[in-house]
Amino acid sequence: MPMNNVFAKLGRRLRLGVIGGGPGSFIGEVHRTAARLDDNYEIVASVLSSDPERSRAAGRQIGMTPERAYGTAAEMFAGEARRPDGMEVVAIMTPNDSHHALCCSALERGLDIICDKPLTTNLPDALDLVRRVRKAGVVFCQTFNYTAFPMVRQARAMVADGDIGAIRMVQVEYVQGHNASLSAGERGAAAAAWRLRPEQAGASLILGDIGSHAHHMACFVTGQPFARVCADVRAVVPGRNADDYAGVLFQLEGGAPGLMWMTQAGAGAVHGLHFRVFGASGGLEWFQEEPNQLHHTRLGQPAIVFERHGPGLKPAALRASRVSIGHPEGYQEAFALLYAEAAEAIVARRLGQKPDPAALNFATVEDGARTMKFIEAALESSRSGRWTDCRLNM
Repeated sequence: MPMNNVFAKLGRRLRLGVIGGGPGSFIGEVHRTAARLDDNYEIVASVLSSDPERSRAAGRQIGMTPERAYGTAAEMFAGEARRPDGMEVVAIMTPNDSHHALCCSALERGLDIICDKPLTTNLPDALDLVRRVRKAGVVFCQTFNYTAFPMVRQARAMVADGDIGAIRMVQVEYVQGHNASLSAGERGAAAAAWRLRPEQAGASLILGDIGSHAHHMACFVTGQPFARVCADVRAVVPGRNADDYAGVLFQLEGGAPGLMWMTQAGAGAVHGLHFRVFGASGGLEWFQEEPNQLHHTRLGQPAIVFERHGPGLKPAALRASRVSIGHPEGYQEAFALLYAEAAEAIVARRLGQKPDPAALNFATVEDGARTMKFIEAALESSRSGRWTDCRLNM
Protein backbone atom coordinates (compact mmCIF):
# COMPACT_ATOMS: atom_id res chain seq x y z
CA MET A 1 0.00 0.00 0.00
CA PRO A 2 1.39 3.47 -0.83
CA MET A 3 2.95 4.98 2.25
CA ASN A 4 3.63 8.59 3.17
CA ASN A 5 7.39 8.35 2.72
CA VAL A 6 7.87 12.05 2.05
CA PHE A 7 7.45 13.16 5.66
CA ALA A 8 9.51 10.22 6.93
CA LYS A 9 12.41 10.99 4.63
CA LEU A 10 12.15 14.70 3.81
CA GLY A 11 10.36 16.03 6.89
CA ARG A 12 7.86 17.96 4.79
CA ARG A 13 5.68 17.71 1.70
CA LEU A 14 7.05 18.23 -1.80
CA ARG A 15 6.26 21.68 -3.14
CA LEU A 16 4.13 21.31 -6.28
CA GLY A 17 3.20 23.85 -8.95
CA VAL A 18 0.31 23.10 -11.30
CA ILE A 19 -0.16 24.34 -14.86
CA GLY A 20 -3.57 23.96 -16.51
CA GLY A 21 -6.76 22.35 -15.29
CA GLY A 22 -8.60 25.51 -14.37
CA PRO A 23 -12.27 26.51 -14.60
CA GLY A 24 -14.35 24.00 -16.54
CA SER A 25 -11.63 21.34 -16.56
CA PHE A 26 -12.32 17.78 -15.42
CA ILE A 27 -8.72 16.61 -15.31
CA GLY A 28 -7.43 19.54 -13.25
CA GLU A 29 -9.32 18.59 -10.13
CA VAL A 30 -8.35 14.95 -10.69
CA HIS A 31 -4.65 15.88 -10.69
CA ARG A 32 -4.93 18.16 -7.66
CA THR A 33 -6.88 15.57 -5.67
CA ALA A 34 -4.42 12.85 -6.68
CA ALA A 35 -1.52 14.97 -5.44
CA ARG A 36 -3.18 15.42 -2.04
CA LEU A 37 -4.58 11.94 -1.46
CA ASP A 38 -1.43 10.54 0.18
CA ASP A 39 -0.37 13.89 1.64
CA ASN A 40 2.95 13.86 -0.20
CA TYR A 41 2.56 17.21 -1.96
CA GLU A 42 1.66 20.76 -1.04
CA ILE A 43 0.30 22.75 -3.99
CA VAL A 44 2.09 26.07 -3.65
CA ALA A 45 1.76 27.75 -7.07
CA SER A 46 -0.61 27.67 -10.02
CA VAL A 47 -1.33 28.78 -13.56
CA LEU A 48 -4.90 27.69 -14.28
CA SER A 49 -5.89 29.46 -17.49
CA SER A 50 -4.36 30.85 -20.68
CA ASP A 51 -6.07 34.12 -19.74
CA PRO A 52 -3.86 35.77 -17.06
CA GLU A 53 -6.69 37.37 -15.10
CA ARG A 54 -8.77 34.19 -15.10
CA SER A 55 -5.65 32.28 -14.07
CA ARG A 56 -4.99 34.52 -11.09
CA ALA A 57 -8.61 34.44 -9.97
CA ALA A 58 -8.83 30.66 -10.31
CA GLY A 59 -5.60 30.23 -8.37
CA ARG A 60 -6.97 32.24 -5.47
CA GLN A 61 -10.15 30.14 -5.57
CA ILE A 62 -8.18 26.92 -4.98
CA GLY A 63 -6.26 28.49 -2.08
CA MET A 64 -3.14 29.98 -3.62
CA THR A 65 -1.80 33.14 -2.05
CA PRO A 66 -2.19 36.14 -4.39
CA GLU A 67 1.52 36.32 -5.19
CA ARG A 68 1.62 32.61 -6.16
CA ALA A 69 -1.60 32.55 -8.19
CA TYR A 70 0.28 33.36 -11.37
CA GLY A 71 -1.07 34.70 -14.65
CA THR A 72 1.32 32.84 -16.96
CA ALA A 73 3.70 29.89 -16.85
CA ALA A 74 6.66 32.18 -17.54
CA GLU A 75 5.72 34.24 -14.47
CA MET A 76 5.45 31.12 -12.36
CA PHE A 77 8.78 29.63 -13.43
CA ALA A 78 10.57 32.95 -12.84
CA GLY A 79 8.77 33.78 -9.61
CA GLU A 80 9.23 30.37 -8.02
CA ALA A 81 12.92 30.26 -8.98
CA ARG A 82 13.48 33.39 -6.88
CA ARG A 83 11.91 31.93 -3.76
CA PRO A 84 13.79 29.84 -1.18
CA ASP A 85 10.55 27.87 -0.78
CA GLY A 86 9.84 27.66 -4.52
CA MET A 87 8.17 24.73 -6.22
CA GLU A 88 10.23 21.56 -6.71
CA VAL A 89 7.82 19.61 -8.90
CA VAL A 90 5.53 20.80 -11.69
CA ALA A 91 2.36 19.05 -12.88
CA ILE A 92 1.32 19.85 -16.46
CA MET A 93 -2.26 19.27 -17.64
CA THR A 94 -2.54 21.72 -20.53
CA PRO A 95 -3.46 21.17 -24.22
CA ASN A 96 -1.02 18.82 -25.92
CA ASP A 97 0.78 21.41 -28.04
CA SER A 98 2.13 23.18 -24.94
CA HIS A 99 3.65 20.12 -23.23
CA HIS A 100 7.03 20.31 -24.95
CA ALA A 101 7.72 23.97 -24.21
CA LEU A 102 6.50 23.77 -20.62
CA CYS A 103 8.56 20.65 -19.93
CA CYS A 104 11.63 22.33 -21.42
CA SER A 105 11.16 25.32 -19.09
CA ALA A 106 10.81 22.99 -16.11
CA LEU A 107 13.90 21.00 -17.09
CA GLU A 108 15.99 24.16 -17.42
CA ARG A 109 15.26 24.78 -13.74
CA GLY A 110 15.88 21.20 -12.57
CA LEU A 111 12.26 20.53 -11.66
CA ASP A 112 10.78 17.06 -11.51
CA ILE A 113 7.80 16.69 -13.83
CA ILE A 114 4.38 15.02 -13.81
CA CYS A 115 2.81 15.44 -17.25
CA ASP A 116 -0.52 14.46 -18.74
CA LYS A 117 -0.61 12.35 -21.90
CA PRO A 118 0.17 12.32 -24.76
CA LEU A 119 3.73 13.49 -24.28
CA THR A 120 3.78 15.90 -27.23
CA THR A 121 2.06 16.39 -30.59
CA ASN A 122 4.87 14.84 -32.65
CA LEU A 123 7.75 12.37 -32.39
CA PRO A 124 10.71 14.82 -32.81
CA ASP A 125 9.53 16.85 -29.81
CA ALA A 126 9.06 13.65 -27.80
CA LEU A 127 12.60 12.47 -28.56
CA ASP A 128 13.91 15.92 -27.70
CA LEU A 129 12.30 15.60 -24.26
CA VAL A 130 13.84 12.17 -23.78
CA ARG A 131 17.30 13.67 -24.35
CA ARG A 132 16.60 16.65 -22.08
CA VAL A 133 15.18 14.56 -19.23
CA ARG A 134 18.15 12.20 -19.32
CA LYS A 135 20.57 15.12 -19.28
CA ALA A 136 18.76 16.81 -16.39
CA GLY A 137 18.53 13.58 -14.40
CA VAL A 138 15.10 14.40 -13.01
CA VAL A 139 12.02 12.24 -12.43
CA PHE A 140 9.46 12.36 -15.24
CA CYS A 141 6.09 10.73 -14.66
CA GLN A 142 3.47 10.55 -17.38
CA THR A 143 -0.07 9.98 -16.16
CA PHE A 144 -1.22 6.85 -17.94
CA ASN A 145 -3.37 6.33 -14.90
CA TYR A 146 -5.25 3.16 -15.88
CA THR A 147 -2.11 1.09 -15.41
CA ALA A 148 -2.18 1.98 -11.71
CA PHE A 149 -5.33 -0.01 -10.91
CA PRO A 150 -4.42 -2.85 -8.50
CA MET A 151 -5.79 -5.56 -10.80
CA VAL A 152 -3.81 -4.21 -13.76
CA ARG A 153 -0.71 -4.42 -11.59
CA GLN A 154 -1.76 -8.00 -10.75
CA ALA A 155 -2.02 -8.84 -14.46
CA ARG A 156 1.40 -7.37 -15.21
CA ALA A 157 2.97 -9.33 -12.35
CA MET A 158 1.31 -12.58 -13.43
CA VAL A 159 2.59 -12.17 -16.98
CA ALA A 160 6.09 -11.35 -15.72
CA ASP A 161 6.06 -14.39 -13.41
CA GLY A 162 5.05 -16.72 -16.25
CA ASP A 163 1.66 -17.57 -14.70
CA ILE A 164 -0.02 -17.74 -18.12
CA GLY A 165 3.00 -19.00 -20.06
CA ALA A 166 4.56 -17.36 -23.08
CA ILE A 167 2.32 -14.66 -24.55
CA ARG A 168 0.56 -15.78 -27.72
CA MET A 169 -1.98 -13.02 -28.43
CA VAL A 170 -3.33 -9.74 -27.08
CA GLN A 171 -6.55 -7.78 -27.55
CA VAL A 172 -7.19 -4.23 -26.29
CA GLU A 173 -10.19 -2.01 -26.86
CA TYR A 174 -11.27 1.42 -25.67
CA VAL A 175 -14.83 2.25 -26.71
CA GLN A 176 -16.46 5.56 -25.79
CA GLY A 177 -19.62 7.18 -27.10
CA HIS A 178 -19.49 10.86 -26.21
CA ASN A 179 -18.56 11.87 -29.78
CA ALA A 180 -21.18 9.69 -31.50
CA SER A 181 -22.85 12.79 -32.99
CA LEU A 182 -21.39 15.86 -34.64
CA SER A 183 -21.42 18.68 -32.11
CA ALA A 184 -22.26 22.30 -32.82
CA GLY A 185 -18.68 23.23 -31.98
CA GLU A 186 -17.35 21.09 -34.86
CA ARG A 187 -19.26 22.93 -37.56
CA GLY A 188 -17.57 25.76 -39.38
CA ALA A 189 -13.96 26.59 -40.12
CA ALA A 190 -12.53 26.05 -36.64
CA ALA A 191 -13.55 23.52 -34.00
CA ALA A 192 -14.46 25.04 -30.63
CA ALA A 193 -12.81 22.29 -28.55
CA TRP A 194 -9.00 22.19 -28.66
CA ARG A 195 -9.00 18.38 -28.83
CA LEU A 196 -10.65 18.61 -32.26
CA ARG A 197 -7.93 20.91 -33.61
CA PRO A 198 -4.86 19.04 -34.93
CA GLU A 199 -2.56 22.01 -34.33
CA GLN A 200 -3.27 21.70 -30.59
CA ALA A 201 -4.16 18.04 -30.06
CA GLY A 202 -1.84 16.41 -32.59
CA ALA A 203 -2.41 14.62 -35.86
CA SER A 204 -5.07 12.19 -34.58
CA LEU A 205 -7.78 12.84 -32.00
CA ILE A 206 -8.52 9.17 -31.39
CA LEU A 207 -4.91 7.97 -31.20
CA GLY A 208 -3.70 10.81 -28.99
CA ASP A 209 -6.68 10.95 -26.65
CA ILE A 210 -7.54 7.30 -25.88
CA GLY A 211 -5.41 5.29 -28.31
CA SER A 212 -2.41 6.39 -26.27
CA HIS A 213 -3.97 4.75 -23.19
CA ALA A 214 -4.75 1.52 -25.06
CA HIS A 215 -1.24 1.34 -26.49
CA HIS A 216 0.44 1.90 -23.14
CA MET A 217 -1.87 -0.61 -21.44
CA ALA A 218 -0.90 -3.34 -23.90
CA CYS A 219 2.80 -2.60 -23.45
CA PHE A 220 2.53 -2.33 -19.67
CA VAL A 221 0.68 -5.58 -19.06
CA THR A 222 2.76 -7.65 -21.48
CA GLY A 223 6.08 -5.98 -20.65
CA GLN A 224 6.79 -5.66 -24.37
CA PRO A 225 6.81 -2.72 -26.81
CA PHE A 226 5.14 -2.85 -30.21
CA ALA A 227 7.27 -3.91 -33.17
CA ARG A 228 4.95 -3.05 -36.06
CA VAL A 229 1.38 -2.06 -36.82
CA CYS A 230 -1.21 -2.20 -39.60
CA ALA A 231 -3.88 0.42 -38.98
CA ASP A 232 -7.11 1.93 -40.26
CA VAL A 233 -7.62 5.41 -38.77
CA ARG A 234 -10.58 7.56 -39.81
CA ALA A 235 -13.68 9.56 -38.89
CA VAL A 236 -16.91 7.55 -38.96
CA VAL A 237 -19.28 10.40 -38.05
CA PRO A 238 -20.25 12.26 -41.27
CA GLY A 239 -18.88 15.79 -41.41
CA ARG A 240 -16.21 15.26 -38.72
CA ASN A 241 -12.70 16.47 -39.55
CA ALA A 242 -10.94 14.64 -36.71
CA ASP A 243 -10.33 10.88 -36.35
CA ASP A 244 -12.87 9.19 -34.11
CA TYR A 245 -12.08 5.53 -34.93
CA ALA A 246 -8.94 3.39 -35.19
CA GLY A 247 -8.53 -0.33 -35.78
CA VAL A 248 -4.98 -1.61 -35.37
CA LEU A 249 -3.35 -4.97 -35.93
CA PHE A 250 -0.03 -5.10 -34.11
CA GLN A 251 2.87 -7.38 -33.32
CA LEU A 252 4.71 -7.29 -30.02
CA GLU A 253 8.48 -7.29 -29.89
CA GLY A 254 8.37 -10.91 -28.77
CA GLY A 255 6.39 -11.87 -31.87
CA ALA A 256 2.88 -12.28 -30.46
CA PRO A 257 0.09 -10.78 -32.58
CA GLY A 258 -2.46 -8.35 -31.25
CA LEU A 259 -5.64 -6.48 -32.11
CA MET A 260 -6.63 -3.04 -30.88
CA TRP A 261 -9.62 -0.85 -31.65
CA MET A 262 -10.66 2.49 -30.24
CA THR A 263 -13.53 4.85 -30.89
CA GLN A 264 -15.28 7.79 -29.28
CA ALA A 265 -18.24 7.42 -31.64
CA GLY A 266 -19.76 4.20 -30.27
CA ALA A 267 -23.36 5.32 -29.74
CA GLY A 268 -24.41 4.47 -26.18
CA ALA A 269 -20.96 3.26 -25.08
CA VAL A 270 -19.62 4.57 -21.79
CA HIS A 271 -15.91 4.10 -21.18
CA GLY A 272 -15.01 0.57 -22.28
CA LEU A 273 -11.29 0.13 -21.71
CA HIS A 274 -10.76 -3.63 -21.78
CA PHE A 275 -7.87 -6.03 -22.39
CA ARG A 276 -7.32 -9.73 -22.91
CA VAL A 277 -3.91 -11.40 -22.85
CA PHE A 278 -3.57 -15.09 -23.72
CA GLY A 279 -0.49 -17.19 -23.08
CA ALA A 280 0.40 -20.84 -23.61
CA SER A 281 -1.30 -21.97 -20.40
CA GLY A 282 -3.95 -19.36 -19.63
CA GLY A 283 -5.37 -15.91 -20.13
CA LEU A 284 -6.20 -12.69 -18.30
CA GLU A 285 -9.09 -10.30 -18.85
CA TRP A 286 -9.85 -6.92 -17.22
CA PHE A 287 -12.63 -4.37 -17.66
CA GLN A 288 -12.04 -0.79 -16.51
CA GLU A 289 -15.72 -0.36 -15.71
CA GLU A 290 -15.39 -3.29 -13.25
CA PRO A 291 -11.84 -2.57 -12.09
CA ASN A 292 -11.67 -4.59 -8.88
CA GLN A 293 -11.74 -8.01 -10.58
CA LEU A 294 -9.25 -9.76 -12.86
CA HIS A 295 -10.49 -12.82 -14.78
CA HIS A 296 -8.00 -15.65 -15.18
CA THR A 297 -8.68 -18.54 -17.55
CA ARG A 298 -6.57 -21.68 -17.13
CA LEU A 299 -5.94 -24.40 -19.70
CA GLY A 300 -7.77 -27.56 -18.61
CA GLN A 301 -8.92 -26.01 -15.32
CA PRO A 302 -11.84 -23.88 -14.11
CA ALA A 303 -11.56 -20.14 -14.61
CA ILE A 304 -11.02 -18.02 -11.50
CA VAL A 305 -11.57 -14.38 -10.61
CA PHE A 306 -9.00 -12.46 -8.57
CA GLU A 307 -10.56 -9.91 -6.24
CA ARG A 308 -8.79 -6.88 -4.90
CA HIS A 309 -7.74 -7.83 -1.35
CA GLY A 310 -8.57 -11.47 -2.14
CA PRO A 311 -6.23 -14.47 -1.94
CA GLY A 312 -3.48 -15.06 -4.46
CA LEU A 313 -2.56 -11.43 -5.15
CA LYS A 314 0.98 -10.42 -6.06
CA PRO A 315 2.89 -7.83 -3.98
CA ALA A 316 2.51 -5.31 -6.82
CA ALA A 317 -1.29 -5.51 -6.60
CA LEU A 318 -1.35 -5.33 -2.80
CA ARG A 319 0.96 -2.34 -2.84
CA ALA A 320 -1.30 -0.51 -5.28
CA SER A 321 -4.44 -0.89 -3.19
CA ARG A 322 -5.31 1.55 -0.43
CA VAL A 323 -9.06 1.10 0.25
CA SER A 324 -10.05 -1.57 2.79
CA ILE A 325 -11.70 -4.83 1.82
CA GLY A 326 -15.34 -4.66 0.74
CA HIS A 327 -15.09 -1.11 -0.60
CA PRO A 328 -14.62 -0.26 -4.29
CA GLU A 329 -11.45 1.39 -5.48
CA GLY A 330 -11.32 3.27 -8.74
CA TYR A 331 -10.14 6.01 -11.03
CA GLN A 332 -9.12 8.65 -8.49
CA GLU A 333 -7.14 6.23 -6.34
CA ALA A 334 -5.32 4.85 -9.40
CA PHE A 335 -4.40 8.37 -10.45
CA ALA A 336 -3.15 9.11 -6.95
CA LEU A 337 -0.93 6.04 -6.98
CA LEU A 338 1.10 7.55 -9.83
CA TYR A 339 1.60 10.71 -7.78
CA ALA A 340 2.63 8.62 -4.77
CA GLU A 341 5.09 6.55 -6.78
CA ALA A 342 6.54 9.68 -8.39
CA ALA A 343 6.94 11.20 -4.92
CA GLU A 344 8.99 8.20 -3.76
CA ALA A 345 11.27 8.51 -6.79
CA ILE A 346 11.57 12.30 -6.44
CA VAL A 347 12.48 12.18 -2.76
CA ALA A 348 15.05 9.46 -3.39
CA ARG A 349 16.61 11.54 -6.17
CA ARG A 350 16.77 14.64 -4.03
CA LEU A 351 18.36 12.73 -1.15
CA GLY A 352 20.85 10.98 -3.43
CA GLN A 353 19.34 7.57 -2.72
CA LYS A 354 18.07 4.73 -4.86
CA PRO A 355 14.26 4.56 -5.04
CA ASP A 356 12.32 1.46 -4.11
CA PRO A 357 12.08 -0.54 -7.37
CA ALA A 358 8.47 -1.34 -6.49
CA ALA A 359 7.66 2.36 -6.88
CA LEU A 360 8.96 2.60 -10.44
CA ASN A 361 5.91 1.34 -12.31
CA PHE A 362 4.77 4.76 -13.54
CA ALA A 363 5.16 5.69 -17.19
CA THR A 364 8.36 7.58 -18.03
CA VAL A 365 9.34 10.03 -20.75
CA GLU A 366 10.60 7.06 -22.76
CA ASP A 367 7.16 5.45 -22.53
CA GLY A 368 5.65 8.68 -23.78
CA ALA A 369 8.02 8.72 -26.76
CA ARG A 370 7.11 5.12 -27.63
CA THR A 371 3.47 6.14 -27.69
CA MET A 372 4.26 9.00 -30.07
CA LYS A 373 6.11 6.54 -32.32
CA PHE A 374 3.05 4.26 -32.25
CA ILE A 375 0.79 7.16 -33.28
CA GLU A 376 3.13 8.15 -36.11
CA ALA A 377 3.40 4.55 -37.35
CA ALA A 378 -0.36 3.93 -37.16
CA LEU A 379 -1.10 7.04 -39.21
CA GLU A 380 1.52 6.13 -41.78
CA SER A 381 0.12 2.61 -42.02
CA SER A 382 -3.40 3.95 -42.44
CA ARG A 383 -2.23 6.18 -45.30
CA SER A 384 -0.16 3.51 -47.04
CA GLY A 385 -2.22 0.42 -46.32
CA ARG A 386 0.95 -1.41 -45.26
CA TRP A 387 2.47 -2.79 -42.09
CA THR A 388 4.68 -0.11 -40.53
CA ASP A 389 7.60 -0.51 -38.14
CA CYS A 390 7.11 1.23 -34.79
CA ARG A 391 10.25 0.19 -32.93
CA LEU A 392 12.12 3.03 -31.32
CA ASN A 393 15.77 3.09 -30.30
CA MET A 394 16.51 5.69 -27.64
